[in-house]
Formats: sequence, structure tokens, C-alpha cells
Amino acid sequence: MKIALGCDHRGALATQALIIHLKADGHEVELVSDMNGAMTDYPDSAYAACSRVARHDCDRAILICGTGIGMCIAANKMDGIRAALAQDELSAQLSRTHNDANALCLSADLLGHTLVKRIVDTWVRTPFDGGRHLRRLHKIEAIERGEDPSGLRS
Repeated sequence: MKIALGCDHRGALATQALIIHLKADGHEVELVSDMNGAMTDYPDSAYAACSRVARHDCDRAILICGTGIGMCIAANKMDGIRAALAQDELSAQLSRTHNDANALCLSADLLGHTLVKRIVDTWVRTPFDGGRHLRRLHKIEAIERGEDPSGLRS
């Protein structure tokens, strides 16, 4: 899987560890953030990573900032991006099975490196269930188009 990886300055250390982990697991990683230690604004990294997913240059994106919240808010402003903030393996799993999340947002401040790796492994390996969840994704797409989703039945 090709994964775009973005972070702000607070997520740099976790990102460095995650690059090694993902590559060891056979994934291709495209780092979109400057890792020189300078202050970095999370919306810039969220946009850079999620643009690659939206253009189908990468399969998914992983975004790391202090809490993960800012990255998640910024990523979800982009058409076609379904970003989920996960702080445990269950939320990572459900973000894939129910929501087909294509961007994972993580907290560098609240999660240790071991837990980050477990969350990422769960998220990367979990497929989308489809079925009844597909109808809900179509409703999210309607919202992106500025339409009322309540009229969609299929």
C-alpha cells in the first residue's frame, strides 16, 4: 500500500518511527512534511497528504499532530477524504469497516509509539465492510456536493 504521511512539528518524532515501521511492513511511504524541526502548520501537512489520496497518487494518508484533532478537521474539509481520529485499535478498526476512512489522524502527545504502531497496523489491515455502510458513504458524498442526504435511500 502507498501511504502519504504528514505531520506538524509536534508529530515529527512519531512520524520518524512510523516511517521505519511502515516500510518494514512492506508499505511505500511518501513523506509530505518537512522534518527539519521548524514549526509546521498542521493544515499544510493535512492538505499535502490528503491531496495525494484525493488524486489517487496514494492509497491512504496518515496524519500526526499534537492531538490529531487539527489534522482531522483540516483533512475532512477536502472532497473525497474521510479522516478519522483514532486513539485505540477499536476506533481504527471501525473507521475502516464502517466508514472506509482513507485518512488516519493520530496524537503524538497522547499516544506512545507502541500504541501508534498497533493502531496503524489495525487500520492498514482492516478492509471496508460495504453493505449498509455503503449507503451511508453515499450520503456523506451528497453532503460534500451540498445536497441533503436524507433523500437518498439506496
